[in-house]
Parts: sequence; structure tokens; C-alpha cells
Amino acid sequence: MAILCDRQTEKIPLPFPLRLEPGSGHATREGVACRPQKKIVLPIRVSARAVVLLFGLIFVLGSSGFAQSPPPSEYQIKAAFLYNFAKFVEWPTQAFAGPRSPVVIGVLGKNVFGDDLEQTIRDKTVNNHPFQFKQFHSVDEVTNCQILFISTSEKERLPKILSGLRGASVLTVSEMDHFTDTGGMINFVIEDNRVHFQINDAAAKKAGLKISSKLLSLATHNH
Repeated sequence: MAILCDRQTEKIPLPFPLRLEPGSGHATREGVACRPQKKIVLPIRVSARAVVLLFGLIFVLGSSGFAQSPPPSEYQIKAAFLYNFAKFVEWPTQAFAGPRSPVVIGVLGKNVFGDDLEQTIRDKTVNNHPFQFKQFHSVDEVTNCQILFISTSEKERLPKILSGLRGASVLTVSEMDHFTDTGGMINFVIEDNRVHFQINDAAAKKAGLKISSKLLSLATHNH
């Protein structure tokens, strides 16, 4: 991800690498952040800044956090992405029981997030829908779920799982090899020690989901 600084900022070294700069709304690269300066640098496009601001991590660090707090873990970052995906995906009206029904983010199989995902979405809302976490042990249990993370523990059952979800307006997410090639919608990948994601937009459209062009533009690979 490119380094985006405001017009009156400059790049400074950080004592540790960050994939995203928590809370501040700025994107960073390894060991680099942004701070105010008097000299004006070249402007950046508003649309690009908006995407970065919307995808800022929800982890808020104090003024001394850079020196004292460790960087977010891989699954804290993935949990934050799952939370943010809900802001860039439109579900059909019938996917919710009512206008204030929860956006359910579920995990099918082993919960690799521990408590991170529940903590990330706690007390959060999107378009008046509160978030709710659910743990599933079989695809037959997956009802009234909007975002489903399919753990790698379910790899052998993946064809059956995707077949069982056919026709349901569920955004399927995983971190398996070739997940989007087999009909999954979003797949996390690690590149250059950073969390990225791939998108199968065709699979999402078949399920009645509309993924924002802003989110599509952030994917490393689209189908």
C-alpha cells in the first residue's frame, strides 16, 4: 500500500513495522509514518485518501503508543478487515429479518481469532445494524449470517460448504490457498509480511451481494 500523507506532513521512521497505522487514518509502510511539517508536498487525490481513512484500523494508540505498544497481530488485522468489509458490501433486503437486525459475522470451524474478532465488533454498528459474532461447527448451522469466515480446519469440507451456501447472501471469507478459485468470495493472503486480500466478485454477485468499487480496488487479485 502506498504511503499517503496530508499536504503538510512528512515521512518519519517508526521503531517497528505496521501494515496500517492504527487509529490515525494514515496508511504506512514498514518503519514509516507521517507527521506535520511546514513545507507543502504534492497533493494526493481525495478518493484515494478516503479509502485509506475508511480502512484505518480501529485500534487506538495513545501518544506514546508507538514506543510502548506492540504492532497489531495478524488476526487483529484480519478481524479489523472483516469489520470493515461490512462497510463496503451491500446485502439484499431479504438478507436481514428487519431494518435493525444484526450483521452476523460468523466463524465456521476453528476460531483462529480467539477473542479478537468479538472485541473488534463489540458495540459497533453499520447502517443501524449492530454487529454480532457467532461460532458455527457445520454449514447446516449457518443461518442469518452475513459474513462467514471459513477456517482452514474446514479445508477438506470446503466443496460441501460452498455448495451448502449456494443461493444464500453470505459473504464467504477465508485464508486458504485457491479459495477464490473454488468459489469463495474474499481470501486473505500474506505478501511481503503484510495482510492482503483477493476478491471473487463474480461469486459475490451470484449471491446477490454488491461489493464497492473502492474495496475491489484494494484487492491484489480480482475474478
